[in-house]
Amino acid sequence: MREHTLETYMCPTRRSWQDSVGEGLLTATTTVWVTLPCGCKVPMTSVGSTTVTGAVGDYGGNHGDLSPGSFGLPTDFYYGGNGTGIIISSRAKCNSSTPLDWVDRISHRDVTDGLSNTFLAGEMHVPLGMLRQSPEDAFIFNGDHVFNSTRVGGPTVPIVSDKRATGNGLVSWGSWHPGTCHFALADGSVRAISTTLDTDALQRLCNRADGIPVNSLP
Repeated sequence: MREHTLETYMCPTRRSWQDSVGEGLLTATTTVWVTLPCGCKVPMTSVGSTTVTGAVGDYGGNHGDLSPGSFGLPTDFYYGGNGTGIIISSRAKCNSSTPLDWVDRISHRDVTDGLSNTFLAGEMHVPLGMLRQSPEDAFIFNGDHVFNSTRVGGPTVPIVSDKRATGNGLVSWGSWHPGTCHFALADGSVRAISTTLDTDALQRLCNRADGIPVNSLP
């Protein structure tokens, strides 16, 4: 099931069915309780990774902008509930360590800037020559890594205009169409946006509730 992808998830300019499945690392944490000579029980945690295959895709959710920060803190933009976009990482609601639901859900009423002024999803930048390679073109089913299936935009994170570019590639929007990148807005409309879009305007389109109007889409 994790290797199955839909044709609508692939941009024909970038990939065919032969490029729809890639490999990557699936990280797992194992905790073992160890009893010390004193009788105390302490947790010993180890992290391992396994190479698995999974479906890749060209379109990702709008996780927002960098306004929450990126300082190695729990408040950073990529942690659960901190995303300023619409399709964001979420904290799990658990019962006895069993996940039952999601804490952080974004609904229409949360998009106070307007559905026609906010990105829902768009084309994710993947550098030329990196198809099916992780982390540049990672499998979209793995929600442990937010940028497998989402992107951000704004100052310091423009839409990538050169399909060979690396750098911010893991977090940026971008396409293999000359000069444009396609986005779906939250009202269901689809727009081709210029890759030269001002990064302040890009930030306003990525943030669902910053209160700054978007005068008109370029």
